[in-house]
Amino acid sequence: MEKGSKIYVAGHRGLVGSAIVRKLNKEGFNNLIVKTHSELDLTDQRAVEEFFDCEKPEYVFLAAAHVGGILANSTYPADFIYQNLMISTNIIHSSYRHRVKKLVNLGSSCIYPKNAPQPMKEDCLLTSALETTNEGYAIAKIAAIKLCRYYNEQYGTNFISLMPTNQYGENDNFNMETAHLLPMLIRRFHLAKLLAEGDFEGIKKDLTKRKIGYGLDENIDFNDNRALEDTLNKIGAYRDRVTVWGDGSVYRELMSSDDLADASFYFMQNKDYKDTGELVNVTGGTDIKLSELYKIVKDVVGVRQDIEYDKTKPNGTFRKLMDDTKIKSLGWQPKIGLEDGIRAAYNWYLNNS
Repeated sequence: MEKGSKIYVAGHRGLVGSAIVRKLNKEGFNNLIVKTHSELDLTDQRAVEEFFDCEKPEYVFLAAAHVGGILANSTYPADFIYQNLMISTNIIHSSYRHRVKKLVNLGSSCIYPKNAPQPMKEDCLLTSALETTNEGYAIAKIAAIKLCRYYNEQYGTNFISLMPTNQYGENDNFNMETAHLLPMLIRRFHLAKLLAEGDFEGIKKDLTKRKIGYGLDENIDFNDNRALEDTLNKIGAYRDRVTVWGDGSVYRELMSSDDLADASFYFMQNKDYKDTGELVNVTGGTDIKLSELYKIVKDVVGVRQDIEYDKTKPNGTFRKLMDDTKIKSLGWQPKIGLEDGIRAAYNWYLNNS
């Protein structure tokens, strides 16, 4: 890419897309194309075709997706498979038809089998059954990988698929019902801190800024502090403790979205499909025990309450670690440490609440 190249970032308002925009701006790229959902419905094939015909982007970052946590994926599987299939199919096909020079397709670690050997290598794709709770989303992401590969093989396109580990950072989703693990923890611990301090004005400000989900938003009484406290208790935030699911014994891998943006930029600038093959894991190759993660979040937020484990709730998969051998061999590795990344994410949350 040249500094004046026409670059389309699909999903520029989301966690990953916004990080890519920040990275491109930082690097001096000044000809970015972005569209909100109201301006361009990516599930509408005709609209996407007309957009590509009009704008004629040279490079595409496919970061748009319909995303959510385990509860959302298992509750609305049809929405997740349909919307993600349509988004990726429309953008990839239009990129081919309009001779886009290079496309970076961003997926998810959920593409790998539920019982894949740890750490998960790229070649374990489609070797056994997927995790059922997010199967629809995973199938859509696998289809996008295959679509990129087949267009490359049949038409000579240069479409690269990157599979990042779990992301967090600026512009994350903090809805307690649909959020992923880390933003959900950050908000729960933050609200528990405010409750312990008796800062009901801070609680009202937080609940006014963002929905918390579980059908609780419609019935919040902002004039009744006791009712506000009861609402927070329902999401695990108490004056004397913070409740988390499971027993803390499982492991999770986490990466700052700014690191993923850096990787996306690196591959767009330096690597082609002939270098990457079908897909590349974007990972640092390390994970953390949840009990240790909870302690880090507690320290970063400044919570004094104890952590309570609700062992009636599921732990989830014991471990889901991605192998970093391939990406290291291609010359990239993450730069942001976990505690520094969480601190930056929490500071962003505070400044945008």
